[in-house]
Amino acid sequence: MKITDSVLRSFRVARTFRENSQKVNCVDYNSNGESAISSSDDDSIVLYDCQEGKPIRTLYSKKYGVDLIRYTHGDANTVVYSSNKLDDTIRYLSLTDNKYIRYFPGHTDRVVALSMSPVDDTFISGSLDMTIRLWDLRSPNCQGLTNPLGKPVCSYDPEGLIFAAGVDSEVIKLYDLRSFDKGPFASFETLFSRVCEWTGLKFSRDGKQILISTNGGAIRILDAFNGSVLHTFSGYNNSKGISLEACFTPDSDFVMIGSEDGRVHVWSTESGMKIAVLDGKHSGPINTLQFNPKYMTFASACSNMAFWLPCVGD
Repeated sequence: MKITDSVLRSFRVARTFRENSQKVNCVDYNSNGESAISSSDDDSIVLYDCQEGKPIRTLYSKKYGVDLIRYTHGDANTVVYSSNKLDDTIRYLSLTDNKYIRYFPGHTDRVVALSMSPVDDTFISGSLDMTIRLWDLRSPNCQGLTNPLGKPVCSYDPEGLIFAAGVDSEVIKLYDLRSFDKGPFASFETLFSRVCEWTGLKFSRDGKQILISTNGGAIRILDAFNGSVLHTFSGYNNSKGISLEACFTPDSDFVMIGSEDGRVHVWSTESGMKIAVLDGKHSGPINTLQFNPKYMTFASACSNMAFWLPCVGD
């Protein structure tokens, strides 16, 4: 089934799970789309089986808390996650026996970006300590560090050759992973008309677009090669300055974001037109939203987790 305007308009919540007592911070799918994992302010990590459509296990990080969480490259049994309590060390956790494999100390303030390489065992992290660090799962030592001169959000490109950093909510810097210590090879300045902080940055899967999420009422997609603004999307509720996560669909043709009133807004990246507003009946703001990389389903979460399916026969 191809993702089209009409298919997206037909999406409905298939299942809602109330496993969490506080807001869900992050959700991630593994690369084959068969598993999902969430982190929450209640210190829990919930594993979901996407084929069965149900939660299968809950782990806890009561001492450290759990904020951003990512499956490691090609492995549905291990994750890395950042903390929102005791310290700013990143932790590498085995889900099978609930044991830490390794710690990655170095950041001195909250980690606000975490991106796994799509091709190997490296990952990058951005922090309020104004640094971006490069790590390898096999070593606790930081493999490289760059000071982009501002608060950074960052992400790998789909080929794992470069990474982009959104710095101080005004400029995107592109770094070559083989020589990032030399500084960025390109920089694009892009300012929003309204005052807002950039809270996330993602590449489309085809590598041609960069999506900027904010804590205001607007998100933006840029041309990944020259930094020109392709579209700025607004018209969704975010009056409280919440970090609402936006995402691309896997075909790079649509962008989605949740809102503080529990609805999901969908735009075409080609035309820039809003093509759907979907009511998830969420009790609070949709903090996190991810489309499954392989299957026709997506997840949205406030303190409840909703899994959506298309109802094409309607």
